[in-house]
Amino acid sequence: MTHASTGAPGFDGEALRARALASLLAARDRTTLLTSCVEEPELTAQHSPLMSPLVWDLAHIGNQEELWLLRAVAGQDALRPEIDSLYDAFEHPRSERPTLPLLAPGEARRYAAEVRGRALDVLESAAFRGPTRLTEAGFAFGMIAQHEQQHDETMLITHQLRTGPQALTAPDPAPAPLLTGPAEVLIPGGPFTMGTSTEPWALDNERPAHRRDVPPFHLDTTPVTNGAYLRFIEDGGYDEPRWWAPEGWTHIRRHGIHAPQFWRRDAGQWLRRRFGAVEPVPPDEPVLHVSWYEADAYARWAGRRLPTEAEWEKAARFDPATGASRRYPWGDADPAPGHANLGQRHLRPAPAGSYPAGESPFGVRQLIGDVWEWTSSDFLPYPGFTAFPYKEYSEVFFGPGYKVLRGGSFAVDEVACRGTFRNWDLPVRRQIFSGFRTARSGAV
Repeated sequence: MTHASTGAPGFDGEALRARALASLLAARDRTTLLTSCVEEPELTAQHSPLMSPLVWDLAHIGNQEELWLLRAVAGQDALRPEIDSLYDAFEHPRSERPTLPLLAPGEARRYAAEVRGRALDVLESAAFRGPTRLTEAGFAFGMIAQHEQQHDETMLITHQLRTGPQALTAPDPAPAPLLTGPAEVLIPGGPFTMGTSTEPWALDNERPAHRRDVPPFHLDTTPVTNGAYLRFIEDGGYDEPRWWAPEGWTHIRRHGIHAPQFWRRDAGQWLRRRFGAVEPVPPDEPVLHVSWYEADAYARWAGRRLPTEAEWEKAARFDPATGASRRYPWGDADPAPGHANLGQRHLRPAPAGSYPAGESPFGVRQLIGDVWEWTSSDFLPYPGFTAFPYKEYSEVFFGPGYKVLRGGSFAVDEVACRGTFRNWDLPVRRQIFSGFRTARSGAV
């Protein structure tokens, strides 16, 4: 699905309203798919202590939509005030959620559907020019569409973690022609505009736009592949402490980690489990399900490093011809299928070198979609940051405990993925759809 573009200057309230409607409907279609492809016991089970039961996500999606669109925007009375605390993500950690008196699957579906019907009525008559920041340019509707899509990605992770038979299918990405260009490209030094002050639905941690000066550096043309990562494994990378941050070395030894999550070696062949199916590890795909510690160790082994967040964004957005920062590597137009692997159209990354139409002016490919890319940077606020509309979205996570990921994955919808979008997670996390590319300093 291609949304009405919001990248052009000016304000088109009806285009934004149409985009909000399309985004909300697309998110709900995906939620329905993810919660209807398995039987009810699979919805109420906890498939990993790291994740919620799928039925919790379903009702949480409805509850957040009610809180923000029906109560905050429309001023309506609460439909089910007694469930607010059950679906407060900060009140109950994921490991405890199965013990709560959660709505049963049928009741959760009815609740989410009732909220959605009322929310669409609110959208139809909402003023997109104020009177509050929530309603300006339809921000609240965009925020809720992004929130649902983010939980859809979370639910897709749960589907990857569950051990039952395959429940989801999708066509594979098209094979990529052999990439004959350079393995790395030079990103010139100098200033650029990082973040945004104009993207209507950008979230608080993407704001405000500000100047960053980045020294010259080289960046991989594509994400690191399974084949390249296998060379690190076969060279004893998981057995050599010098490649690892001390905390990472302690973590992998304690947990017996010796390969990306979901990989195993059988009869001399590396296999992986992907959404219930077991298959040989494809050497030309970007490596997936690696932690920050693993990405950092590989980069050190390769004599390189992870890019900083500012380096990643300059490579993805800076246009050397104009000096401007684009919305996406290919320009300001919303993503089309030829630009990037997004939106769960596929259930795997595309081969490295895919999507030439989506490359940056420097020739870097797959900066958007396929795999979230770990950066070396801690998750910190931009200069002039203001929490909006609530501190728990970003502010409570700022600090050295979380590392930034950029670019989205095949599991991310376009509404929740752009050149300024910031994701973050603990450096030990591997169940997420995470990969990386490497960099090196200097112009030579």
